[in-house]
Amino acid sequence: MKKPLIGLTPAHDTDNNDIKMRPTYLRAIKAAGGIPVVMPLEADEEELRQLTDELDGFLFTGGPDVHPFLFGEETQVHCGNVSEARDRMEMGLLPYVLEKRKPVLGICRGIQVLNIAMGGTIWQDIFSMTKPDFPIAHTQPFAYHMPSHTVSLTQETMLREIAGMDTLRVNSMHHQAVKDLGQGLIPSAYSPDNLIEALEMPGYPFFVGVQWHPEYLWEKNEEAFRLFKRFVEAC
Repeated sequence: MKKPLIGLTPAHDTDNNDIKMRPTYLRAIKAAGGIPVVMPLEADEEELRQLTDELDGFLFTGGPDVHPFLFGEETQVHCGNVSEARDRMEMGLLPYVLEKRKPVLGICRGIQVLNIAMGGTIWQDIFSMTKPDFPIAHTQPFAYHMPSHTVSLTQETMLREIAGMDTLRVNSMHHQAVKDLGQGLIPSAYSPDNLIEALEMPGYPFFVGVQWHPEYLWEKNEEAFRLFKRFVEAC
């Protein structure tokens, strides 16, 4: 059977203008039955349209902050570095992907990009802008292959059906998070401090974003691997 080609949005090192890709993403997609393809950072509209036509699905990967102007805010003092080129490419890509109804998976920054592109907002810095009774370590102090907190899954969502359980143990390496949901999106997981940790688009073939990093968990965590499998199967 022909394996699907999965486009992965690249990381951008703004210090030297290099593009990079964590091998953990590549290994997870390959293990799930897909062929990972690292996309170009600099692509015009015509090239993005062609890539959308020829690739079978798209993984919006983790990375730095999104520029606050893209969701209508001033820059908060704890906002981190941004890549204007990456913001432009990912925001330009998603409308073509949606038009073709190609499967979409967003991870960490990826969930935030998907939400912003659909008209939503994010917390620029959850540690200074939210005040939970028990602050969860959303930037965990130990290795990423170990989970650090739980998330509660929303009933009757695709993510809940994929996981097959109500609660997941996840890893965490972020200081921003989804705030107001974009058009057509629903929350599918919450952290114990009530942050949105996953979202999806009902009625779309496969549109899921997660705030955690299943690409570090899939080798030992069946639920994380099932997420990649279902994504690749949809592609």
